[in-house]
Amino acid sequence: MDTTSKLTLILNDPDLSEALKAIAQKVQNQERITFDEGVYLYEHAELGYLGTLANHIRERKHGDNTYFNRNFHLEPTNLCVYDCKFCSYSRLIKQKEEGWALTMEEMLDVVKKYDNEPVTEVHIVGGVLPQYDVAFYSALFSAIKKHRPELHVKALTPVEYHYIFKKAKIDYATGMKLMKEAGLESIPGGGAEIFHPEVRDLISKDKCTGEQWLAIHEEWHKLGMRSNATMLYGHIEKYEHRVDHMEQLRQLQDKTGGFQTFIPLKFRNQHNQMSHVPEVSVIEDLRNYAIARIYMDNFDHIKAYWAMISRQTAQLSLNFGVDDIDGTLDDTTKIYSMAGAEEQNPAMSTQDLVNLIKQVKRKPIERDTLYNVVTDYTDFVFEDEVKPQYYKLPVIN
Repeated sequence: MDTTSKLTLILNDPDLSEALKAIAQKVQNQERITFDEGVYLYEHAELGYLGTLANHIRERKHGDNTYFNRNFHLEPTNLCVYDCKFCSYSRLIKQKEEGWALTMEEMLDVVKKYDNEPVTEVHIVGGVLPQYDVAFYSALFSAIKKHRPELHVKALTPVEYHYIFKKAKIDYATGMKLMKEAGLESIPGGGAEIFHPEVRDLISKDKCTGEQWLAIHEEWHKLGMRSNATMLYGHIEKYEHRVDHMEQLRQLQDKTGGFQTFIPLKFRNQHNQMSHVPEVSVIEDLRNYAIARIYMDNFDHIKAYWAMISRQTAQLSLNFGVDDIDGTLDDTTKIYSMAGAEEQNPAMSTQDLVNLIKQVKRKPIERDTLYNVVTDYTDFVFEDEVKPQYYKLPVIN
């Protein structure tokens, strides 16, 4: 049964509340749902209903296409001047014996390691330290582009930019222009956490505010450039905080159109100051992806990080609004593993990712950072691959 037929069944369900029918009608008519309707979905909508609506939107936008890219992470340091309570990755400067801080030469050596690999993106993000300033990152971006001009530099969050621009005594517009001139091509979505100060002040009080995070992305978008957005969910926030967060992103996207992808990030409770907070279930993960897809009507893509939520949950998410499961990673990030993610050494070959997507009967599309198609792997057979006669579906225990 196609998604339109499933949606029709929902609209004709005599047992469904009028409020949920009204939201389903809006989805069918491609109309925007309100803040209150977003909260209502979190409080009252069951998983099957949400999956039907989210998958309808996903397939209307992308069909079965499921995107990934060949990328690697460059993490300059895990030392940080900030003390975010949820973070398992960073170490305060006084804990420097537990951390690392790479030199410019060491960072370029990481990039050069991939000289003969068909990667399309380097994703640069890490802790915040005084020595990594505007001049340092400008030189780093320029050196990477000089060494490998075709490699897309996606780097640093507003947390880092706010710090280095303040230190340099320049405004956001000037700073982002300097970064673009140095070779920066897009910015990732990290550091957003939860915008509302009721939550942000408790979990990450000392870094940039939600307003400052949004302002830096806005300045970047004014330059005609693209970025991503995230939301850290499943900790001490309430449903209305999640919807408020998505509403602020939706409003900025209406204004600039510069966001590509929305990425809900699951709070993991290992090795951080919030280990007493239980993690939410896989069911809640899927509900959250689905509501994000329904609410974020002006975002083209919803991404799930397979390295954070597990390969099986990533497969399941593809029926709940998600159309992108990130990249190959090549075990170049410790952000997820240090927080207790299932993937302790996150790396998948292109063939692994393609098979993961095909197992749930979606179409694997390798993209570049800006979602241009690099290779359609729908009918591709790898040299050492025996074409399967059946598809193994993921199982939740």
